[in-house]
Amino acid sequence: MTDLLALRGLTKAYPGVVANDDVSLAIAPGEIHALLGENGAGKSTLVKMIYGLVKPDAGQMEMQGSTFTPSDPRAARGAGVGMVFQHFSLFDALSVAENIALGMETPPPMRTLAARILEVSDTYGLPLSPDRTVGDLSAGERQRVEIIRCLLQDPKLLIMDEPTSVLTPQEVDILFETLRKLSAEGTAILYISHKLEEIRALCDAATILRGGKVVGTCMPRNTSARDMAELMVGSTLTTPKASSHSTGDVALAVTGLSAASPSAFGMALRDVTFDVHVGEVLGIGGVAGNGQDELLAVLSGELAAGPGMVAFQGRDMHGIGPEARRGLGVLSAPEERLGHAAAPNMSLTENAMLTGAAREGLARRGLLDWAKTRAFAQRIISEFDVRTPGPENAARSLSGGNLQKFVIGREVLQKPDVLVVNQPTWGVDAAAAASIRQALLDLAAGGAAVVVISQDLDELMEISDRFAALNEGQLSAPRPTAGLDVEQIGLMLGGAHGMEVAHV
Repeated sequence: MTDLLALRGLTKAYPGVVANDDVSLAIAPGEIHALLGENGAGKSTLVKMIYGLVKPDAGQMEMQGSTFTPSDPRAARGAGVGMVFQHFSLFDALSVAENIALGMETPPPMRTLAARILEVSDTYGLPLSPDRTVGDLSAGERQRVEIIRCLLQDPKLLIMDEPTSVLTPQEVDILFETLRKLSAEGTAILYISHKLEEIRALCDAATILRGGKVVGTCMPRNTSARDMAELMVGSTLTTPKASSHSTGDVALAVTGLSAASPSAFGMALRDVTFDVHVGEVLGIGGVAGNGQDELLAVLSGELAAGPGMVAFQGRDMHGIGPEARRGLGVLSAPEERLGHAAAPNMSLTENAMLTGAAREGLARRGLLDWAKTRAFAQRIISEFDVRTPGPENAARSLSGGNLQKFVIGREVLQKPDVLVVNQPTWGVDAAAAASIRQALLDLAAGGAAVVVISQDLDELMEISDRFAALNEGQLSAPRPTAGLDVEQIGLMLGGAHGMEVAHV
């Protein structure tokens, strides 16, 4: 059988780094092929070359035996390549049909398009109404918009980048059914994910990159997740372990918290109540868009809440802003790393200063101590294995996973009394995720109270002492994580109303 896509000796270099070094792989029609590698291994550069976003310096690509040199994404789509990005490119204020029309070269009349959307959504088990406003959709439904937009263009190859990072277990099952149906019809799928058990369940073959080079191939069904992870990192993988320690007094108390969202398409918080003790990790699970961003914003001081709703060590935090809270010991790391947690065009040194100035003593008499700030940035880079030429590089130059390590490391090294993090290991590889989770466990063991807001249920089960579910701005009563069933929690996170956590 002729390969659908063949890459031979692809090389792409940027100043100071060879992103892809003589990469070769082949994908057959109908094959679900995993592309694995730790952060900065070269996965993104490789798929950008296939999708026409980047031109290779050397090597060649062939599609169905013919030379394939897409000059831009439009040319790639014309040749039958579709891509669903990790970050959705949708307009909240427009309808599903309007968003899909914007991504098509020659969209049909809206009534015809709506009929085709319904037909494709029914055929592939992706229920979606063309009339709904995108801002009202869940993260899983938004992903369906992106997938259906690709499917309407009848792709021969579908590239998916971290497609399950925002989905409940039930939505993952639906997605996998869709991908298997596409595969059976002859559509090839290039699948990028750090969730190795999902790779084992779904994929026919895998190519592993490390340092821009192909270091191995495998059949995921016959390879353990641990073996794949160790191929990716080139060393033995360590599993995060919590040290035995007792919890202490309440460090952070939230009582009857209600707050409107600053976004027209956000989620208001409604009567949220919980506390976190010294030495404890509280896990808060929820599908994207259920109030996670608003909760972090209230706890960090970016979003105002009423008197008596948030207390730190018994002190009411009403009227105390983000910088003052940092000085007191309440730190946070938001989900949106590029633009919220870090300023894209600023260097890592400057980004270290943005949140570390007060607690690390980086300013004196109104003047910044750049030598000390640079040393702090270098310490983050060293201790959290951030892959970058140096602290003077801009935040935007880092891969998503390496920037995530920098953001989390910046907060952890400031030794907070309370740390609130949203999606701490989003888009990072297995080794980096294990390192970040261990750092959070060590922080709690050292006496901090840690709140981990995450859509990764496995992560929450691994590191949390107690768990609570956030759904439509309301929080279930926290309860011990031990003994909780992931499948039932997944139903609850997806909006199975009336299910009490105490009965899980």
